[in-house]
Amino acid sequence: MKLYNKVNKDLLKTALDQDPRPRITLSFYKYAHIANCQLFRDHLFLLLDEQEVFGRIYVSGEGINAQLSVPEANYDNMVEALDTISFLEGVRLNKAIENDSKSFYKLKIKVREKIVADGLDDSSFDVTDRGVHVDAEKFNQLAERKDTVIVDMRNHYESEVGHFKEAIKPDVETFRESLPIVAEILEPHRDKNIIMYCTGGIRCEKASAYFKHHGFQKVHQLEGGIIEYARQVQEKGLENKFIGKNFVFDDRLGEKISDDVIALCHQCGNPCDDHTNCANDACHILFIQCETCSSKYDNSCSVKCQEFNRLPEEDRERLKLTTSFNGTQFGKGRYKAHSKNEVLKLD
Repeated sequence: MKLYNKVNKDLLKTALDQDPRPRITLSFYKYAHIANCQLFRDHLFLLLDEQEVFGRIYVSGEGINAQLSVPEANYDNMVEALDTISFLEGVRLNKAIENDSKSFYKLKIKVREKIVADGLDDSSFDVTDRGVHVDAEKFNQLAERKDTVIVDMRNHYESEVGHFKEAIKPDVETFRESLPIVAEILEPHRDKNIIMYCTGGIRCEKASAYFKHHGFQKVHQLEGGIIEYARQVQEKGLENKFIGKNFVFDDRLGEKISDDVIALCHQCGNPCDDHTNCANDACHILFIQCETCSSKYDNSCSVKCQEFNRLPEEDRERLKLTTSFNGTQFGKGRYKAHSKNEVLKLD
């Protein structure tokens, strides 16, 4: 019985590249009480593997968080399979706006303590007392009001390439880190309408309850996040108040919501919003790199990483344990971040 992928990732990527069938990329989440996470995880793997689903799924006692890719021809069967699970019946599936069929190349389902690492003690407040869900039309209406504050509940590397106009964008690297910082930023705005948004809505489910617990009354959350907002804007012909690219957590690393390029290449400073990981696996820092710099530095974040990658494999294996790279020092790249120190040094 197959419950885990055991095929080499390079072979899987090659097989995906050679598969001509179109695939649909989507995401969903659901808070629910799951008593036996491992048993549920194994059951879900069998259901989805049968439909040739790829993706990354987190399961915990509080629910499920999933990003998936499924062959277009198998989509209806996958939905039927999900509907056999009582708490997933009719769950909202957020389909990607841009889709090149290369978002995932294998199915990975992990059991975790939480489906989103928030660092919160859920027993200390009512996690079900969440903010008011608003659709794209209502979001736009509220955004026009002077007594509204829009808050990006994502991380700096996400908002750097795209965000809603006039949004507060905390300079944080994790959701856990953002909660107390956003609470402090919002303190002068307690009497205003607060709209929170994130990629697909899951972070706002917990964040809105957290802020209501801390005394904020007019808390709203964008239902379905940026993904659903973009779909509704296209479908209903609404004004698009999101500028730039929506960062996504799959191999695409982003999908265009507007034609605006609001970020800069971390190496040369020219307009660019394409994230990549440093080609040096001992570094692997996530950063923004334009095509020119990608060619110049062999997809590396620095000359140091470029030269390290050119060493024989045995030398790289010996040196990587004692050599510091950008990815050793920083989790995610910032353009001229950390005041005096640039994350990406080219010499």
